[in-house]
Amino acid sequence: MSMFGDSLDKAVQKAFTRPAPKSAGPQIRYMVKQLGGTKAVAELLGMSQRQVERYVAGKAKKPRADLAARLEREVTKRWQPQIRAKARQKAASTGGIVIDARARMGYTAPIGSTDQDRIRHLTVALPPLFAARLFEAQEAGASDTQLQEIAAEALKEVYFQDGGRRAGSLEEVRFTDVEHLEFDL
Repeated sequence: MSMFGDSLDKAVQKAFTRPAPKSAGPQIRYMVKQLGGTKAVAELLGMSQRQVERYVAGKAKKPRADLAARLEREVTKRWQPQIRAKARQKAASTGGIVIDARARMGYTAPIGSTDQDRIRHLTVALPPLFAARLFEAQEAGASDTQLQEIAAEALKEVYFQDGGRRAGSLEEVRFTDVEHLEFDL
């Protein structure tokens, strides 16, 4: 499970104009339409093509728990791609993104300053530049660690250094032991 990636996805999903299908039949029919056939859906979900056809026809209704989870994940990943793209574009160009995190944060600074890590709960509005970097990294397949580093850099500049108005000698921000993380557009 990717905490940062999943949180970014949930933030974008809040922009959806219609809810994704919840039951197996409509979900499978949506996937068949998206992928262009029952064979592609069967390969993606790891089931037989005949079983996919049963769901499409309405003869099968209740998938196993693991199949239901995979199906919901794949439908949500593909649901309303244009709305998803608009929300990301807006956050990356004008709106920015808000990060709400409870984690252990500290920094590397010159000797004589208080740089001990401690649990902080921060809600910080990040400028569009960092929203764009987060979304670009996510689309490029960045790991959770890489997304965490981008978020740490954003918090360093926006929260700790206040856009260059203070803590100019701050070298690095540590952002670890994340207990809670949520992004909002």
